[in-house]
Amino acid sequence: MNRGKTIKVKDTDIVLCQKSDEDFISLTDIAKYRNKENPTEVISLWLRTFSTIEYLGLWETLHNPNFKPHIYEGFKIQSARPSFWMSPQKWIKETNAVGIISKSGRYGGTFAHSDIAFKFAAWISAEFELYLISEFKRLKAEEQKRLSSGWNLQRTLAKINYHIHTDAIKEHLIPNIVSDKQKSITYANEADLLNVALFGKTAAEFRAENPNIKGNIRDEATLAQLVVLSNLESINALLIRDGLNQGDRLEKLNKIAIEQLRSLLAHKSVKKLKTVNK
Repeated sequence: MNRGKTIKVKDTDIVLCQKSDEDFISLTDIAKYRNKENPTEVISLWLRTFSTIEYLGLWETLHNPNFKPHIYEGFKIQSARPSFWMSPQKWIKETNAVGIISKSGRYGGTFAHSDIAFKFAAWISAEFELYLISEFKRLKAEEQKRLSSGWNLQRTLAKINYHIHTDAIKEHLIPNIVSDKQKSITYANEADLLNVALFGKTAAEFRAENPNIKGNIRDEATLAQLVVLSNLESINALLIRDGLNQGDRLEKLNKIAIEQLRSLLAHKSVKKLKTVNK
């Protein structure tokens, strides 16, 4: 699950994530609107109600072919008893649910598909639900606007690649030439090989240097860097087919990244795109 953006609803920060192109919203953050000290308890109280179990079961039945309906039916019967108790972890484990996700760690908590999260928000407060839906729609509208009005990726790549040549320009975004030490390192995956060629560091090194940045190294990339990164991915595939070892590929990719960035950063088409996307 990829950590996304944070929206503010009634002075409460709500984290959004994506899994398989579906939006998930932090139930833990929503619960803090009711109880900042113990949001887990709020979620458990919501999960123990008959209406919640029924809704979750119907949602999973519609969206999850691996859902266990017989377990769900048992929980639905049990939810009528005063002693019934449910946690996100128990629901997920017992029914094989996918609409709710429980994560541990720094960015942990309980997340739920937006359909389910809105239902939870309504249980918390009708007013809070309306504000959450409004802010969520605003965010999605902004994302769609950036995708449609900024630039079409495929057309832009085709247009800018046509102009890539050996223009020279002094620019701080141009990566340094990789060192002999970097060329001798065996990188765990090809993504980090491309990161070193373009950014001069691995994803882990970027996170260590920027502990307060929520996104990853590629989230912080400029438009020009993303264009070059796309090109490097294709070129790297060809170099692998040619049988080049990782050190030689890193050296070649790094030189290509430097040449293409110099050209792109000097070209008028890129400057216009930067203006449009501001």
